[in-house]
Amino acid sequence: MPSLTAEGAGTLESTVRAVVFDTFGTVVDWRGSLINSLRNFGVERQMEVPWEKLVDRWRAAYQPNLNRVRRGELEWTILDELHYAALVELLPEFGIAPLPESDLRFLTGCWERLSGWPDAIQGLSRLRRKYIIGPLSNGNVSLLVKIAKFAELPWDVIFGADLFRHYKPDPETYLGVCSLLGLQPQQVMLGAAHNYDLAAAKELGLQTAFIVRPMEYGPEQTTDLSEEQRWDVIATDLVDLAAKLGT
Repeated sequence: MPSLTAEGAGTLESTVRAVVFDTFGTVVDWRGSLINSLRNFGVERQMEVPWEKLVDRWRAAYQPNLNRVRRGELEWTILDELHYAALVELLPEFGIAPLPESDLRFLTGCWERLSGWPDAIQGLSRLRRKYIIGPLSNGNVSLLVKIAKFAELPWDVIFGADLFRHYKPDPETYLGVCSLLGLQPQQVMLGAAHNYDLAAAKELGLQTAFIVRPMEYGPEQTTDLSEEQRWDVIATDLVDLAAKLGT
């Protein structure tokens, strides 16, 4: 795997003012966190359900629902409500009888209680010494604030999709962050574990950092195991990214 050269690092350090991050999968372990939360719920309710499969199916509804919003098939809807609707539709598939509204909202709220990857707090704290940092996520602002509180993520700012009423990879999201920060695209770096996200940012002139998360989708993950383009930085985790950006 290629690494950033010293010359390249110096150029980036002098140019980049802000590093913003994809959050689900890149900064927080959504899959492991959800599985643990749903298993605990199942134990309390004496429900025997293959929670890992349910979590994977729940996440599988993510991109299709975002695309429905992008195409105008759904009016603008925040991610919290897309998660809720996907869960309601999914439960019968697993033989789960209709749940009370309070339970549905509790389960949807498990997306607020996601733990960071082990390197997240240390890596972000180091980056924050030198750069403006924050999420650039398809999550809504209120969801991202709750995740930050739960996982103790040291953001300077929070950029949710509802600020722009667009979901990534729409250009309004990446360019919207640059505008709100008063920076040019080349002064902003996107850190993400997903090649498609970085490709969209690069097309608009942002700097890019690929953070490898080979366990985001569990032990059988087959996507985003390596870089698909020549990104500005390739990092094994957020601590490694901080080191490569001089912090």
